[in-house]
Amino acid sequence: MVFFFLIPFWNFTDVTNLISLSIEMPAGSFFRRWLFPRGFMFLVSLCMVLQSSRGDDFQLLMQFKSSLKDESSRVFDSWTTRNRLCNFTGIVCDSNRMVKEISLPQEELSGIVSFDSVCGLESLEKLDLGANFLYGRVTDHLRNCSRLEYLDLSNNSFSGEFPDLSVLNQLKFLNLNATSLSGRFPWKSLENMTSLGFLSLGDNVFEKSPFPLEVLKLEKLYWLYLTNASIEGEIPEGIGNLTLLENLQISQNSYLSGKIPDGITKLTRLWELELHENQLTGKIPVGFGNLTNLVYFDASANYIEGDISELKSLTQLQSFQMYGNNLSGEIPVEFGEFKSLVELSLYRNRFTGTVPQKIGSWAPFQFIDISENFFTGPIPPDMCKQGQLTDLLVLQNKFTGGIPGNYAGCSTLVRLRANNNSLSGTVPVGIWSLPSLEIIDLRLNQFEGPIASGIGEAKSLAQVFLANNRFNGPLPERLSEASSLVSINLSSNNFSGGIPENIGELKKLNSLILDHNLFSGNIPVSIGSCVSLNEINLAGNSLSGEIPASIGSLTSLNSLNLSDNQLSGEIPVALSSLRLSLLDFSNNRLTGHIPSSLSMVAFNGSFSGNPGLCSEDTRSGVRPCSSHSSRSKGHRTVIICLLVGIVVLIILGACFVFTKSKHKNQQIPARKSDSWNIKQFHILSFSEDQVVKALKQENLIGKGGSGNVYKIVLDNGKQLAVKHIWKSENPGADHRRSLSSSPMLSVRKDRRSKEYDAEVAALSSIRHVNVVKLYCSITSEDSNLLVYEYLPNGSLWDRLHSSNKTKMDWLVRYEIALGAARGLEYLHHGCDHAMIHRDVKSCNILLDEKMKPKIADFGLAKILEASIASIDTSCVIAGTHGYIAPEYAYTSKVNEKSDVYSFGVVLMELVTGKKPVEPEFGENNNIAQWVCSRLMGNKESMMDMVDSSFSVGFKEDAVKVLKIAMHCTARLPSLRPSMRMVVQMLEDADPCKLTGIVVNSEDDNEKF
Repeated sequence: MVFFFLIPFWNFTDVTNLISLSIEMPAGSFFRRWLFPRGFMFLVSLCMVLQSSRGDDFQLLMQFKSSLKDESSRVFDSWTTRNRLCNFTGIVCDSNRMVKEISLPQEELSGIVSFDSVCGLESLEKLDLGANFLYGRVTDHLRNCSRLEYLDLSNNSFSGEFPDLSVLNQLKFLNLNATSLSGRFPWKSLENMTSLGFLSLGDNVFEKSPFPLEVLKLEKLYWLYLTNASIEGEIPEGIGNLTLLENLQISQNSYLSGKIPDGITKLTRLWELELHENQLTGKIPVGFGNLTNLVYFDASANYIEGDISELKSLTQLQSFQMYGNNLSGEIPVEFGEFKSLVELSLYRNRFTGTVPQKIGSWAPFQFIDISENFFTGPIPPDMCKQGQLTDLLVLQNKFTGGIPGNYAGCSTLVRLRANNNSLSGTVPVGIWSLPSLEIIDLRLNQFEGPIASGIGEAKSLAQVFLANNRFNGPLPERLSEASSLVSINLSSNNFSGGIPENIGELKKLNSLILDHNLFSGNIPVSIGSCVSLNEINLAGNSLSGEIPASIGSLTSLNSLNLSDNQLSGEIPVALSSLRLSLLDFSNNRLTGHIPSSLSMVAFNGSFSGNPGLCSEDTRSGVRPCSSHSSRSKGHRTVIICLLVGIVVLIILGACFVFTKSKHKNQQIPARKSDSWNIKQFHILSFSEDQVVKALKQENLIGKGGSGNVYKIVLDNGKQLAVKHIWKSENPGADHRRSLSSSPMLSVRKDRRSKEYDAEVAALSSIRHVNVVKLYCSITSEDSNLLVYEYLPNGSLWDRLHSSNKTKMDWLVRYEIALGAARGLEYLHHGCDHAMIHRDVKSCNILLDEKMKPKIADFGLAKILEASIASIDTSCVIAGTHGYIAPEYAYTSKVNEKSDVYSFGVVLMELVTGKKPVEPEFGENNNIAQWVCSRLMGNKESMMDMVDSSFSVGFKEDAVKVLKIAMHCTARLPSLRPSMRMVVQMLEDADPCKLTGIVVNSEDDNEKF
């Protein structure tokens, strides 16, 4: 009988060995005479049946193996016929040697899973394939895994909808997190899974649905993860029925609204509660203090209001985050006694009062961010007591006192930001030399004292912002040893002495702002070795000596301000090679000629207050270099006037002929164009007569709210774009007569628009490679012609969205984004008087033959608004739907930040390939709102929004620009960066710089 007992543990090899043994036994033995003949056939039959069953499992696993690739070679090397099935890597068998578990998480497997093979394993209870590279659809064959208790397919790249798995009613663990599934999830199938304890369905692109009530019936749940699962509506009160819950995460569902339900206060076993980035409102429910086991609580980025007094009994909290809400009141004093607290983030609320002074002093505290509130009193002193603090962020409050000396030894500190408070005193000496410190931002306080020489030991320090304080003393020579420095802003302090001679050793320095201090001595020649410098501002000091010619070697320099000093000598010719959007040498003691490339209208006022300077160009705003030159120019003016008179006579005759033949040639209806006045802003190779004659219907290429646009080709082959603007009504309008009878309109027809003249004067001064060139204006009594360079590739809108769109890879789109940003930066910061475009959009970004972008149609919306307002008193909003900044809804006052918002929309078009307004965004939503709703802080979601035509290698780079676009489209204008900062951020996101690609480009220093 012992032999029969052992049968279930034998395989076919064991039976073969038994037969051999029996043959060797004596012929008269009991086994040979009785047991063997009678039991042999039964034994062999039974073993064959068992072996057949195990053979099926083997074959099914071989099919499963054949559908996948083992990139790591860690798994399938053991899956061979030489090995017993139950010894395969990742395989666990039951007592009958049947496959019970397949556990292969994080094994770098790839391919399409053969679910029909897997679910042919009749004893399978666990299938764990999480965190691999699996793709394809999750098929209906999964229903056949009827004994399954554990299913984990998370963190893979499956596609399509998830099948109805109602039959899997024994499941206790279901993890489908980040599987890339889409469509409608079969919530009904959860009703039968009453044994579920773990349910994770987040980070998928499911169709929007209300909070699934089926989940509320799963009373054994201890873990529920529905973050980023397209849940809308409200969290039901019935959530309180899931009393076994220990972990509840329902974050990043942008359509989830309403208040935190009172039922949550019944979940006393919770140790983690995540509700961040929803649309939750109301107050923290009464009774929330019952959750005394809570360790991690995050309800950030909602609209929750009231105070946090209900949380004072949550003594087990380690991480507490509720930033970006409408909370008010004080932090309860009990928080100072929380002995486990290591993370606190409450920024961007309306908290008041003092912060408990013991906060963070018990455990290894890691970071605090309580910025943008109304806290008063001193900064808590002991948050680095355990030596773990990385971030001390208390900016934009009303803190007083100084920086506690305890932080001078906080070697782990990475970010110290306390700007915009009422702090005073000296900065503890040790802070300047902290080895991990990357940014120290103390702007807008009342600090005094020097920068310690130990700053040279701060090898990680990248940004030093000390503007608007009372710091004094010289800059330490060892400043140049802080080799990671990128930005230095010491503006408006009392620093004195000279600028360190060895400052040229800061090779990463991008911005050097030392204006309005007491610096003296010469500007160091070594400054020309700071090869990354983009901005130099040394204005308002007592610097003397000559301007170093070495500055001319700074090819990245965009802004140079040396005004209000005591600099002498000539302006170095070497500066002519710089491509600057801002230049200011005013109020110094400079002498000699202004280099011709710097003597332009764009820099008017940049050389004033230097009596010794002169220029060959009278438009520069300084005296001419010789009287002979003045007389010569006077003679030339007389000659030009005579020539203009002759041209006017010719035009009079031409206009007469032009008017008579307008119907034959279908030219523009020039009603009173008997005399034309031309103002040229560049050397012209054509006459106004050539332009006017070419304005025929067949040359019309566009129509806009302000006029028609024509493409004309001159006899010499030169192509021009001409915009024709009527000073009064559109001649083709049906209501022409009624408007003509308007007395207000008559006044406008009798005089030229002062606004138009002022705008043209501003446009004429623009000299930038990324702004469309205006050659001249041609005006008559009732018509204005603006003659621009012609750009053959049309607008960015056409290339992205129209029937003429072309395929543009990310390198091309990035260059368009950067070039357009530089053009806008020039308008905002480089012009003598800052210009607001007011209608930034992809239609107004034109592309030349090399796809180089140029900003067009800027400023005209303002002119037209002024004209229309004289007839119609209703509010006229300049801009285009989808690009208009939200502040238009509540104020008519706009500034350059409105342009920044519109440009952010253009960046989103470039990254996503979508229009600013699309049906998929939903009613009354635009692309900015769509991006925000899908972003949810999730990298995969951002990658999903990137245009699918980009190669995989550049999608990461496109995501960087999408983040910049998010900054540009911040709802509050004050939170948007300047265009100068946008350019810097785009330059940092250069895909060629990041990938090592070399792109041959033409010199952008276009000659005007």
